[in-house]
Amino acid sequence: MKNFKNKVAAITGAGSGIGQQLAVLLAKQGCHLSLSDVNEKGLADTVELIKDSNVRVTTKKVDVAKQPEVKAWAEETVRNHGAVNMIFNNAGVALGSTVEGASYEELEWIVNINFWGVVYGTKEFLPYIKKTGDGHIINISSLFGLTAQPTQSAYNATKFAVRGFTESLRQELDIENKGVSALCVHPGGIRTNIANDARMNDSLRSLGMNPEKSAKTFNKLLRCPPEEAARQILEAVQKDRRRLLIGNDAKVIDLMQRVLPTGYQKVTAFATKLSKRLEPK
Repeated sequence: MKNFKNKVAAITGAGSGIGQQLAVLLAKQGCHLSLSDVNEKGLADTVELIKDSNVRVTTKKVDVAKQPEVKAWAEETVRNHGAVNMIFNNAGVALGSTVEGASYEELEWIVNINFWGVVYGTKEFLPYIKKTGDGHIINISSLFGLTAQPTQSAYNATKFAVRGFTESLRQELDIENKGVSALCVHPGGIRTNIANDARMNDSLRSLGMNPEKSAKTFNKLLRCPPEEAARQILEAVQKDRRRLLIGNDAKVIDLMQRVLPTGYQKVTAFATKLSKRLEPK
């Protein structure tokens, strides 16, 4: 896909962050948009940002954890736009917890959104995208889909799963060779609402961490603006990349895992202990 003019893109989590900025940049390039989010106000804000663009924009409140809602949105997208070329499975949430302290309810919550949401978005849109002969599946993993981190077992599990799922899909699409491709994106610290909206439970105290202060510390690490992340994602789609690392932190983490495939765990555990001293008082 060399350009986005007159293409149709569907985006989950389009009410803020990377999803919102993808919508803004695609609209500027003449791409028609089908936007979804659980936050209707956020969707309205995104529409306001692109109101002067000469493209067709439709919106729908969708909980990506619910397959019937994603299926209905995919069908509605094709009815409204005539076709769909891209799905950006971008919606995601975070959970800070120890393995022992995470409730099954919390685990199901994050898995249903971060992993099943990607699966539903991929499977419901893929048949329609194949019909265009010029399409792309873009699934958002994380730098935590490259290495594991203490207190992030559930988030790691979902993002590792997205990576494996997408890399397998890409190979199948390569074999079929029907003009459809897939990209797995591993953003580092992007300035979005994910830290502010993350669930941090009291099990962190068993590791000497304060849940409220941990969220603030995590938020300080989010430095890359979402518009830059969106720009890099669209460039990677045009170049038909298989994997995209966004930010120096993601690149350093990737390198560390390659050099120290198991030893990085000791480094990370030490760094986590050290970071507790840096939490705001």
